[in-house]
Amino acid sequence: MSARCTFLLSILLIFASQPYHIILTSAAAGRWQLLQKSVGISAMHMQLLKNDRVVMFDRTDFGPSNLQLSNGKCRNDPTDTAIKVDCTAHSVEYDVLTNKFRALTVQTNVWCSSGAVTPNGNLVQTGGFNDGELRVRVFTPCGSCDWLETPNGLAASRWYASNHILPDGRQIVVGGRGQFNYEFVPKNKDGNTFKLSFLSKTNERGVENNLYPYVFLNVDGNLFIFANNRAILLDYVNNKVVKTYPKIPGGQPRSYTSTGSAVLLPLKNLTARDIQAEVLVCGGAPKGSFIQALRGEFVKALDTCARISINDRKPQWILETMPMARVMGDMILLPNGNVLLINGAGSGAAGWELGRNPILNPVLYRPNNNIGSRFETQNPTKISRMYHSTAALHRDGRVLVGGSNPHAFYNFTGVLFPTELSLEAFSPGYLNAKFNNFRPTIVAPKSMSTIRYCKKLTVQVIITGRLAKNLVSVTMVSPAFNTHSFSMNQRLLVLDNDKMTALRKSRYNIEVTTPSSGNLAPAGYYLLFVVHQDIPSQGIWVKLQ
Repeated sequence: MSARCTFLLSILLIFASQPYHIILTSAAAGRWQLLQKSVGISAMHMQLLKNDRVVMFDRTDFGPSNLQLSNGKCRNDPTDTAIKVDCTAHSVEYDVLTNKFRALTVQTNVWCSSGAVTPNGNLVQTGGFNDGELRVRVFTPCGSCDWLETPNGLAASRWYASNHILPDGRQIVVGGRGQFNYEFVPKNKDGNTFKLSFLSKTNERGVENNLYPYVFLNVDGNLFIFANNRAILLDYVNNKVVKTYPKIPGGQPRSYTSTGSAVLLPLKNLTARDIQAEVLVCGGAPKGSFIQALRGEFVKALDTCARISINDRKPQWILETMPMARVMGDMILLPNGNVLLINGAGSGAAGWELGRNPILNPVLYRPNNNIGSRFETQNPTKISRMYHSTAALHRDGRVLVGGSNPHAFYNFTGVLFPTELSLEAFSPGYLNAKFNNFRPTIVAPKSMSTIRYCKKLTVQVIITGRLAKNLVSVTMVSPAFNTHSFSMNQRLLVLDNDKMTALRKSRYNIEVTTPSSGNLAPAGYYLLFVVHQDIPSQGIWVKLQ
């Protein structure tokens, strides 16, 4: 054998001795599927529920929608600014498994409202506009259920507020237009609100830029709250700010009306003494963009993300540059821990007719990569999704995408960006059929199983392809309430992988430790995935309690 052949053989043997794994990277990945040309309404708000159905709604004062209410139902509202008697729907329930939808009835205006799923799996939704601003509405996931409304369920009017589920099962509702305070749902007996001066300090006259604040439950039980261009850590039990974070470098606003987006990055090493928690804030509109857009001047959106480790002794923001500028985008945590940036515009601002240059390409962000190699542009859609668009992860790994209405009413002709009633699905590259042999199939536990805090959990999977044992993880994702570029209550946990055992016929047992407390993961329904070499299984529902 020649020296050259001997060298090549030695190289091949070295590679063969290494753990085999595939790399999900390409110049562009992902594919789009049109699910429905029209669901009758523009999906301004979106929430996945435990029965694999998605509740969507827009607003009741858009005028008649393209979907009739069933059984002759009509909404009679003398305060409505568009139509007093409306026999059309402004909310729908979409069944992902059958690709069908049905009309739901909301009685008061849910425009620019907020919500979260409670530990029992119900969607509890709060506030809105006009006659809806004090309402609390409940939707129970069942085949025939509809909205139930509670008048005066809130202590203060909530419009453009943010909600988060707490470890005790309550929701905290933070901010809103003219509300520099927070409250809890359900209300306590006194119906109190609690002053939060941070919101008044971050308010800009005429443009605000502190609405829909980004709220995340920290691992210590306090709340990270971001508004405009800075953040605090709030002890909501004692109404005390325990940490103040620096401004994002450059000082540009990021929350509504600037309308960037934000996520709490995946929580890992959950049994460690000190658990790291990082927040990523991306995009938005530069200061002054809203006013300039009103004048017909559409400023380029921000092209940076800012990332911060919120539990560091001296936390600092680190800036990264995205492949493209984006305002009104959504950030969705994928089962493998990557972040999908989707929807939005390249210039302008949030508001009626104020966005330009729709961004059709999603971008993948890999938080575990080195800075400078984290972004990957994905294949584009053909549908512009700008103001009032939404996105939500489904348990099959696809991301449902809907909405977009930059008009005061439904408007389909004679405008740059018509009202969008369609529903799409974006399939990330990990759903490509060529990865099927590496994709885990969960055998146990069964869907809808109950799991307990701080316990050993055995997850059994089938993986038919060659196993890369050190590249297997188990993740839990909390489905989020998505509206106005922010997914409230979105959370992903990577469970500690204690042991993996080979069984037979490509079966394996993975022993993991469940989260230790409600500070890490509030009780409720989660999607549980097994990820092998960046390729997630289909998720199953588990109830953590």
